[in-house]
Amino acid sequence: MSPRNKAKTDPWRAEVGKGWQLVNRHPLFSVYHCWLYAADEGELSADTWAVVTEDGDIRHHPRRRAEAAEWAWVFAHLLLHLGFGHADPRTCTPKDLEGDRPELAYRAACCLAVDRFLRTLKIGRCPAPLPAELPEQDEVTLSERWRRLGIPEAYKPLGEEDFRLCSAEMAEHYDFPSMFAVGVTEAATAALDRVGTPRATGDKQVDGPWDLALRWFVSSYPLLGALAAGMKIVAEVELARSWGISIAAVSAEAGEIYVNPLARQSVEEWRFVLAHEMLHAALRHGERVGTREPYIWNVACDYVINGWLAEMGVGEMPEGLLFDQTLAGMSAEAVYDTIVTDLRRMRKLATLRGRGLGDVLDRPPRPARGCVDLDQYYRGALCTGLAYHQGNGRGFVPAGLEQEIRALDQPPLPWDAQLARWFDEHFQPEEKRRSYARASRRQAATPDIPRPGRLRPEEVVRRATFGVVLDTSGSMDVKLLGKALGAIASYATVRDVPRARVVFCDAIAYDAGYLPVEDIANRVRVRGRGGTILQPGVSLLERADDFPADGPILLITDGQCDVIRIRREHAFLVPQGASLPFRPRGPIFFMK
Repeated sequence: MSPRNKAKTDPWRAEVGKGWQLVNRHPLFSVYHCWLYAADEGELSADTWAVVTEDGDIRHHPRRRAEAAEWAWVFAHLLLHLGFGHADPRTCTPKDLEGDRPELAYRAACCLAVDRFLRTLKIGRCPAPLPAELPEQDEVTLSERWRRLGIPEAYKPLGEEDFRLCSAEMAEHYDFPSMFAVGVTEAATAALDRVGTPRATGDKQVDGPWDLALRWFVSSYPLLGALAAGMKIVAEVELARSWGISIAAVSAEAGEIYVNPLARQSVEEWRFVLAHEMLHAALRHGERVGTREPYIWNVACDYVINGWLAEMGVGEMPEGLLFDQTLAGMSAEAVYDTIVTDLRRMRKLATLRGRGLGDVLDRPPRPARGCVDLDQYYRGALCTGLAYHQGNGRGFVPAGLEQEIRALDQPPLPWDAQLARWFDEHFQPEEKRRSYARASRRQAATPDIPRPGRLRPEEVVRRATFGVVLDTSGSMDVKLLGKALGAIASYATVRDVPRARVVFCDAIAYDAGYLPVEDIANRVRVRGRGGTILQPGVSLLERADDFPADGPILLITDGQCDVIRIRREHAFLVPQGASLPFRPRGPIFFMK
């Protein structure tokens, strides 16, 4: 055939094929047995991209023009409908159906659940921009609400339909949710292989009770199934003896759980132990210790995790583990603040590693294979497991655990945003009032219409204010100091705080009095450069007759200061990585 007579390839049809290949190559979707076809002319509406048919296949619009990344998002979206069981007629209620098709509110809620999962999966590109924050409710709750109140415009699904209910024979023959569970396992394994800790394939491993317990998570407990598929169990007597491991310990960096093969635990008890260590790793307890005492922090985390596992009924708690019903519902940080007052008794308690030893290892006993940050892997594994666990009604999840998993998927707020939120809590902007008693400038379009002007109240009104205690010692970073003062001034101005009481502290306290907030950043002259004693500055504000009793105090320091006792609302601004020589009661904002 001559080049002139050679058949031309439609580039847009090629983009469809590329998008389908992107999805098929992903371990999460490679287990599906679906086929892609072009829909017949007139079968799909003009605004419908593609649809999952009752036979479990995907039909795409033949005239839709889009890039491969957008097609990949669309195809992954449709396959997730199958994996979440949205197209299974056996899981739908009569309210979810309109004849033999999904009802609009139910379909919109299902699409939102799928897009929320796809955002964490990071495959392809959504054809329509998604809102920055998506509702966290499940499909049933959202569909019920939207039936009553209507579907918000931002969450209306694309096209007239995107999935049809599978036939009863198809739903029974192809168990798509089970395929999805296998895909989650494969995706987690592939992710761990990519970061340099692949599972051993040629090593001969002893099939101990811990191995049976780990396989149970993969096959029967989706919340932790992806984590279990990616973790490796190391059962070596010499290693356990040298590191003082009584039952188990974990290294999040190495992706390994170290068990003592001489420990006499049943399979049910090993399920509890492995779930305990996997949650330590996935919730990054080793990284969250901060300036706290490491072992007491480990004990606090043990109390929280054991309470969750007891609520969920995962395995059987071994005798002697840390469990206190009075601490139920508290976060690890709150438990730490509760138990840290009795250090002598706490140091006598035992974790799974042993008495006085934390089972969250600061470093792995052996060098980790590969050098990569595993935060994204653990976050993705937990979020994926939670989505499948809840989407298929696989069991109870405590609210505290769910909140921690959701929080892992949200980036931390920067310090200036946290400071702005602190100002919002204590100061409300003054409500602007207008009156016809003072006319405003008339608009050029309507010069005959008088308009009200802003009214300044003649009576004396007590305005909100706050105090600033500023560490002016020589160790303070001048650039960070300027950044902190500028942020304070801008946030105070926005919230109509006219003046602030400023006190400089080095060896003694210098009272600068009330300063306009804009002068705090522009014309304040730092006076002291000696040592750092902040308590006199705090006491000066607390005793001042002209400083309101409910006025909060903001302390800016590098942490190299004395022990401070404050009896009113307060917060600290400190450089990133700095620590205070005492346990603060107010919030700490770490500046970068």
